[in-house]
Amino acid sequence: MDVKQVVNALELMEFFAAHGRPATLAEISKHFGWPRSSTFNLLGTLASRGYLYEPKAREGFYPSPNWRLMFDKIDRAAPTPSELQTVLKALCARTNETAVLAGISGSHALFIATVEPEQAVRYAAAVGKMVPLHLTATGRALLSQLPESERAAFLRKAVYERHTPTTLMSVEAVEAEIERSTRRGWFEGAGEFTPDLGGIAMPLQVEQRHLALLVAGPVFRVQPRQAEIVRIMQEEIARHLPPPKAAA
Repeated sequence: MDVKQVVNALELMEFFAAHGRPATLAEISKHFGWPRSSTFNLLGTLASRGYLYEPKAREGFYPSPNWRLMFDKIDRAAPTPSELQTVLKALCARTNETAVLAGISGSHALFIATVEPEQAVRYAAAVGKMVPLHLTATGRALLSQLPESERAAFLRKAVYERHTPTTLMSVEAVEAEIERSTRRGWFEGAGEFTPDLGGIAMPLQVEQRHLALLVAGPVFRVQPRQAEIVRIMQEEIARHLPPPKAAA
C-alpha cells in the first residue's frame, strides 16, 4: 500500500526531472490537483530541510544540490561493481541485445544498470524500470536466491493477473518453473509479462547481494539463439566475476 505523502514527494521530484525548471506553488498545485494547503506543506517541509530552494525570489521552487550529494554518498557506500558494468557491455556487444542488471525492490525486480544495442527493434530497458518478480525470468532468477520459506510466503501473497497467453497463473506454476530453471542454470522469459519479449536470466551473488543478469529482445530473435546466449552469458560471468564462495 502506497503512503500518500511519500508518493506526492516522489511525483514532485519526477515533475522537476521532466520539466527541468522551477515551478511555483500555484503551478504545482494545479498540475497535480493537490489542495494548495497540502502543496504548501510539502514544499515548505522540503525547503526547510534544504531539499528545495528558490533560484529567484518568488519565481518558484527547484530541487537543491542536496539531492545529488545525498545520492552520491549512497552510491559510494554500495556502488555497482565495475566488473558488472563490464559484463553488461560485453553481453550487449556479443549478443546485440539489451543487457540488464536487476535487484529486488519489494514485489518487483528493479533495473539497476542497463546497456541497449543500437538496432532499432530492441528491448527498451531504462534504469529504474520495475517488473513483477513472479511473472518474469529476471524476477524468478531473483526469487530463486531467497530461502524457500520466504519465497513461498511471497508467492502466496502475489497477484496472479493474466498479462499475456503465457503468463504463469499460480504459485505451483511459478515454483515449478523456478525449480526447473534452477536445475538447468538459467531462466527463460517467453512473453509472460511483456508480449513478444524473450529473455534469458541468470542469478548472481556479488558482494553478498542477490542480483540477476538478463539478456532480452524480441522473441523471434532470442528464442532461436537460446543456447548461444546462455553460453555467452556463462563465458562473460566466468571471465569477469569471481566464483561464488562456498557456504561454511
